[in-house]
Amino acid sequence: MKVLMKGNEAISEAAIQAGCKAFFGYPITPQNEIPEYMSRKFEQAGGIFIQAESEVGAINMVYGAAAAGARTMTTSSSPGMALKQEGISYLCGANLPCVIVNVARCGPGLGGILPAQSDYFQATRGGGNGDYYTPVLAPSTVQECWDMVFEAFDIADKYRTPVTILLDGMLGQMMEPVEMKVHPQLTVDKPWATNGNADKRPRNTISSLSLFGDVLEAMNLDRFKIYDEIAKNETAVENTVEDGDTVAIVAYGAPSRIAVNAIDELKNEGINAGLIRPKTLWPFPSNIFKNLPKTVKHILVAELSMGQMVEDVRLAVGDAYPVHFYGRTGGVVFEPIEISNKVREILGKPIKQTTQQSKTHDNNQKGGI
Repeated sequence: MKVLMKGNEAISEAAIQAGCKAFFGYPITPQNEIPEYMSRKFEQAGGIFIQAESEVGAINMVYGAAAAGARTMTTSSSPGMALKQEGISYLCGANLPCVIVNVARCGPGLGGILPAQSDYFQATRGGGNGDYYTPVLAPSTVQECWDMVFEAFDIADKYRTPVTILLDGMLGQMMEPVEMKVHPQLTVDKPWATNGNADKRPRNTISSLSLFGDVLEAMNLDRFKIYDEIAKNETAVENTVEDGDTVAIVAYGAPSRIAVNAIDELKNEGINAGLIRPKTLWPFPSNIFKNLPKTVKHILVAELSMGQMVEDVRLAVGDAYPVHFYGRTGGVVFEPIEISNKVREILGKPIKQTTQQSKTHDNNQKGGI
């Protein structure tokens, strides 16, 4: 059976079904439906819901619940995520599993409540201090919002790490039918948890602090071995690029669906293109670019930012292909014809008239529009 749900609602109910027992959040648009849903449904499902006094308070409550061994989650939107960065660094330093959802809006600063993808660097590079990553999952449909919550909790518990789900406000507010399939919950022993079982095992302490350089270095090296395992086992990508395609369009999240419409438009004109859609933004699916068909001559990155994921694509591609960029920012969402026109420009084909007056230009260095 399928149920019509918003992306935010799908994330909320999936978290409940995935065994989340503690949710801590704070209101900010466009993710407000998540704490609203949790405030109504979570206690009935046996969970603990607290609207914290701030985003800083919420992420530190997550630290406490994760340290006690509970499946725990927090959600926010871009400025709120910026406030959580210190706590996320602590969670990574203490090897604590949790799920963090960012329903992104445009910035910098308070920006606006319209959708954007300009939190890519924040999510994939680690916005706090120190050497760390969090796995970053990027759904493109409301169904994937549901499915990736289960995946995120399992990855978090399997590798003892925070996991980020990054979607834009458009997908958070979008309504689509969702098959509410409950995925089997990964069962992981947590002998490290500070859950009051000291009579059954040695006393546990959890901290990200170490005053001895060699000890802290060893901890970081061990953590990066885990990151290597995550990259080996959890990297995910959708690739529709086929032999005969001239252009590979790279896009993620909801904008990748706009890119699909552009690809269909181009194919109707005899211009062959395919889509590369990273499902994990970290680890980034770099290897996919090493085995593209020989017919591919250009790569176009389309994202709702001034150009962030394009840097990972350029790192993956090197000098094998020219990498082009098309972006919109400030909460403006591009139309399919803007993407198809960029492909026409790259290939030297006639440009079609658009409904929006937008400037397109090749940008192999930095920035966008």
